[in-house]
Amino acid sequence: MAPEVNSSGAMKFPYSMLLDFVQTDLNASAVGDLLTMAGFELEGIEEVLGEPVLDVKVMSNRGDGLSVFGLAREVLAKDLDAQPTDLYRRAVARFVTGDSSSLGPNPASVSIETTHCSRFACRYFEGPPNGDSPDWLKKRLDQVGQRSLGILVDLTNYVMLELGQPLHVFDYDKLEEGRIVVRKARAGEKLVTLNEQEHELTPDQMMVCDAKNPVGAAGIMGGLHSEVGTGTTRVLLESAHFLNTSVRRTRRQLGLNTDASYRFERSVDPDGVVAAIERFTELLGYAGSEVLDVYPGRVQREVVEVRLDRANLLLGMPIRFDEAKEYLERLGMTVIGHGDPYSVIPPTWRPDIVREEDLIEELGRVHGYDRIPEALPKGVTTEGGVLGVYLKDEQLLKAAVGAGFIQTISHSLRDRHALDASSENRIGPRNPASPDTAWLRDSLLPSLSDAALRNGGRNLHLFEIGQVFRSVNDGGYLERKSIAFLSTGELLPTHRKGESVPVADFFSLKGVIESVAAASGFKFELQPAEGEDARLHPTRQAKILVGGSVVGVLGQIHPQLAEDLKLPDGTVLAEFDVRKAFELGETEVRVHSISRNPAVGRDISLLIDKDVPYSSIASAIEQAAGSVLERQWLFDVFDGASIPQGKHSLGIGLSFRKLGENFTDEQANQVREQVVSALVALGGVTR
Repeated sequence: MAPEVNSSGAMKFPYSMLLDFVQTDLNASAVGDLLTMAGFELEGIEEVLGEPVLDVKVMSNRGDGLSVFGLAREVLAKDLDAQPTDLYRRAVARFVTGDSSSLGPNPASVSIETTHCSRFACRYFEGPPNGDSPDWLKKRLDQVGQRSLGILVDLTNYVMLELGQPLHVFDYDKLEEGRIVVRKARAGEKLVTLNEQEHELTPDQMMVCDAKNPVGAAGIMGGLHSEVGTGTTRVLLESAHFLNTSVRRTRRQLGLNTDASYRFERSVDPDGVVAAIERFTELLGYAGSEVLDVYPGRVQREVVEVRLDRANLLLGMPIRFDEAKEYLERLGMTVIGHGDPYSVIPPTWRPDIVREEDLIEELGRVHGYDRIPEALPKGVTTEGGVLGVYLKDEQLLKAAVGAGFIQTISHSLRDRHALDASSENRIGPRNPASPDTAWLRDSLLPSLSDAALRNGGRNLHLFEIGQVFRSVNDGGYLERKSIAFLSTGELLPTHRKGESVPVADFFSLKGVIESVAAASGFKFELQPAEGEDARLHPTRQAKILVGGSVVGVLGQIHPQLAEDLKLPDGTVLAEFDVRKAFELGETEVRVHSISRNPAVGRDISLLIDKDVPYSSIASAIEQAAGSVLERQWLFDVFDGASIPQGKHSLGIGLSFRKLGENFTDEQANQVREQVVSALVALGGVTR
């Protein structure tokens, strides 16, 4: 729980500190490249006090990389010519054996009252050195951006930098009854941390306490009350292991950010707790008491099996068993057996290794990703994106939204409604939760009606795509995908007072159906329904046909039904079976070259009976013009005093284009005359 703050997310260390642990011929730059290839990206190297200092980025799941000792292990694994120093071997021995000395009883007592603390150890020092740090220690702390605070605090920071284990020193005389209790805070308790900020504590925050009060935020920062000073003569050194998620939560709540919390949040080796105390004692050069070690949450690592053939397949390069064994053992893992698969026990400082793929990744990065041979990809690739009916559904939805309609989504269970497709052939759950959910819907129009009423009932244009259900004669049921539309009121917003804008009617909704059908790749036609659907106006309804079969209905709502449902009587509705329309209306996709030659336009003004459907006019134009017709469009409809009763004047635009040659005026006029002849056959007269 060091007071120094350095939460940059990187690990800074002098190159000379690495050489304390590793004998290598690599210079600082080469070590940076090696660590980068091992997964610890070099952020930069700078000269500080005459020595190179490396700044290495450490991934969030690799807390073991937040120490010089941990990075030295990576160098030894990658550089097979490097050798460990005596300091490295002593550190390894301390992690394995723990407490190596017994220098008298420890007067303190420790109790752990929360599962968020798995281990707590401490050592008592009577009259330790308590002054300035030696120059070498000040220099190394200065090189990594930490200021000197006296030898006791400096050594906790230095050991944390070396081994990755945060430490904290208490003034033993300021601890009530010489007791340490690790527990959750109690309501109303407060803590003044070393940065002189007072914090209101909550019961979900883990604290290190004495017999009465909190003396430190566990894993984050110590308390000001128990701080060591120049007058401190008795010291209690703490080394512990805390749950990373608990430290992270408390740190955020308190608004603190320290080197200690940064390491605990990314996992600290629980087996390094006592090793850090021993290293502190060695550097202090002063004997302390025996280590009091309370370890209720001892970690037992599970065996992970790895298959070399699987590793070779995933990595795309061969690795021999002897190579794999050496790599893993140099990373501190225990390899059992010589067969395939063979068993590996990950060390306690690698909680990120839990499955075979994790070990294969270790083999790959140590062996070297740069050694993966170059090869062309092989295998089967599938077409990307949405395909089949799902693509058509997506095109349908986008076209409906593009037409200015808003999508609604409703529940498939509901009560009966006046806009249901039928009162017969209904199905529902055996034991409905309520009358409102007693039946599966057989139409989407009731849900659209409800949505319209909830949103004012006027100037609304809604649609829904969803499943509808009905029973069949054999006792089963039929489930189909349907799309429904409800349109009422103004089609465009008004911008000026008194402005007249078009409103929804039968023909505006017919245009929407045409646009969504074209976007989904099928064609439809309308056929008068002659009052067949009781939900719609008797003379303003039509059946939607695809491939000669009825797939849906389009029309204006029945006036009486509009009054009962409190909807405008001009409301128009449509619904059709999506899957059936796709199946019956599926057309062959024809691909042709794009002409580089310009198009030629011609217009036709046609006087024709109103009872001639425009679909017949469009079909006649298409057949008469043939393949040179690129596009046709209706740009004007006139019905005035000069037009005979029962007729109207239509302005139709035509665009002609040929592939590979220009369309001459003579040719365009000739095609136009062919079109005019076809329209005259329908009873039309050109103007």
